[in-house]
Amino acid sequence: MKLLEDKIKSEGIVLPNNVLKVDGFLNHQVDAQLMFEIGKEFGRLFKKQNVTKILTVESSGIAPAVMTGLAMDVPVVFARKHKSLTLTDDLYTASVYSYTKQTSNQISISKRFIDEEDRVLIIDDFLANGQAISGLLDIADAANIDVVGVGIVIEKTFQKGSQIIKDRDIQLESLARIKALTDDGQVEFE
Repeated sequence: MKLLEDKIKSEGIVLPNNVLKVDGFLNHQVDAQLMFEIGKEFGRLFKKQNVTKILTVESSGIAPAVMTGLAMDVPVVFARKHKSLTLTDDLYTASVYSYTKQTSNQISISKRFIDEEDRVLIIDDFLANGQAISGLLDIADAANIDVVGVGIVIEKTFQKGSQIIKDRDIQLESLARIKALTDDGQVEFE
């Protein structure tokens, strides 16, 4: 998606250890118009999958997931990283490690919001090592729901995350595919 690649080139910041900082438009401050276009593109890419729900992980996946839900006219369910007084029982849970935050979180989705009849599309902001996707796939397996696709805003193809999805023969669509983050701060796309 050229619009997204242009935004990454103009506003993305390459940090050490293969980290791409895109907090100016994706995961701190959100460019609503860009997210709207991203949602429409995911809607187009997955329109034949008969999606009934979209799953994501809080918080960076919520903006693209909501816009995709809007484009596809389906609800969005996000896995929560933190316990709350209202989310205590009947949960599907999985452990997810965040490379950029260097922490593990227990993510949870209430059993009230997903069931065996659902055809789920997973949307997330980044795919690198695949930890968030693995956690959502674990929850989908526990709930016995069909994951019909995974939509990723930015994929680092030089890391192993996509293999988790390919091994399960799930449709993967990444809107920006990065093959390298260079030492001089450049982003190289596939």
